[in-house]
Amino acid sequence: MDKKLESIQARFEEATTSEYPPLHLWQPLLSGDIDIAIHRDGTWYHEGDEIKRKTLVNLFASILRREPDGDYYLVTPVEKWRIRVDLHPLLVTDVAWHKDSNPKVLQATLNTGRTIAIGQSHPLFLEPRVGDVAAIELPYGLAALFSRSAWYRLVDMAQEHRGVPSIVSDGQIFPLAREKGEEYQ
Repeated sequence: MDKKLESIQARFEEATTSEYPPLHLWQPLLSGDIDIAIHRDGTWYHEGDEIKRKTLVNLFASILRREPDGDYYLVTPVEKWRIRVDLHPLLVTDVAWHKDSNPKVLQATLNTGRTIAIGQSHPLFLEPRVGDVAAIELPYGLAALFSRSAWYRLVDMAQEHRGVPSIVSDGQIFPLAREKGEEYQ
């Protein structure tokens, strides 16, 4: 592992043992660019080689944020490295109804293993850059695109609402198709 990656990992481990680091409190100056890219399929690369260690990918995903400039950064309390992201940095790999919730809540499982409740805090939206496949909003300006299998499962769970296939989760209605004549935003 190169020195930049080791430095990020060491500083992160020193700063927090929490599953959800307080990225909103960390405002270091830009350290530079690091040759990390997240491809459209959710695969992470460093200097052109796939990062195969799931724990390292999960660590980096936990300290990733998107800033108002539209760029993505790995952030620790004292370092901030810009990385490249093709579309969205994370993927929804599965969806299932939470068994004990009222109203019904749909849980999305991300490629990092984290589960997210789809609802007002994490709304579902249609991503026009990939033919209106669903994605969900995540903290720190991030989003997760549905994988093909998760998208098919989501569509299978949909019920019609005002003539449009939709998901109702946590009392919120999320259309899975645009209404006729509806413009992309």
